[in-house]
Amino acid sequence: MIPLLAERYTVIAPDLLGHGLSDKPRADYTLGGYANGMRDLLTILGIDKATVVGHSFGGGIAMQFAYQFPERTERVALVASGGLGPEVTPLIRLIQAPGWEAAMSVLTLPGIRHAETGVLRALARHGGGPARRYTRDLDEVACILDSWSDRRTRFAIRHLVRAVIDWRGQIVTMSDRAYLSQAMPMAVVWGRDDQVIPAHHAENAAALAPDAMVEVMADAGHFPHRDHPEAFAAFLDRFISSTAPASYSRARFRRLLREGEQGDERRLRSLEGLEDTAASAGPATGA
Repeated sequence: MIPLLAERYTVIAPDLLGHGLSDKPRADYTLGGYANGMRDLLTILGIDKATVVGHSFGGGIAMQFAYQFPERTERVALVASGGLGPEVTPLIRLIQAPGWEAAMSVLTLPGIRHAETGVLRALARHGGGPARRYTRDLDEVACILDSWSDRRTRFAIRHLVRAVIDWRGQIVTMSDRAYLSQAMPMAVVWGRDDQVIPAHHAENAAALAPDAMVEVMADAGHFPHRDHPEAFAAFLDRFISSTAPASYSRARFRRLLREGEQGDERRLRSLEGLEDTAASAGPATGA
């Protein structure tokens, strides 16, 4: 995605702490900790505000960033995001199960891992027809399995999963904080064949944020930006170009925190009532 988006935008795509080539220390792997890290990164780069795009667990980080740092968030785009419903694939729930670390230390040994990833990639290449919805993302699964050969990566993944998922599914939800980002433009993209987080969570996002721009892509799984990069880039471009950056008001944010969603709704109804009264009274007359 980076070359496509970089034609028009400055793209910052970090490896999160505990992922890729970034460090993997004993650290805070909660959503709040990751949001703080993104704030620090933008500060070091001299960037005051940004449109934040997050995929899967990164979608949860994007929402947390918008909540913690609304003054630095212009827009939020969520891609097959966590935090929009409890359902999640059992394979992720297993990460917190007793014995997962021991099992992965064996399954990621060089010979075993190469055989496993070879099978996964072969299924991804040749799994067509109705089975395609289940095999399309296996290339990415193979990459993840490769990364788990690093004990430090397994440590980080286990801790971040525990922060957002229990044995029943996702713990963290945006539903109790959605009203705080009412004035912030939001876009939601999902793949219709997502086998990790179900696509109907896009409907949950639309219910929580009625003004959100929502797109469910056909013939796409948990990585719609990989399955249809040009269409994804075009959608993101439409979203950014058709919306004005959010304008942060500390007084409004403080009022929302103090009174909650119901207080903001009551205030809106009162304002609408005043407007209706003024309209029915007609124009004022006098010297």
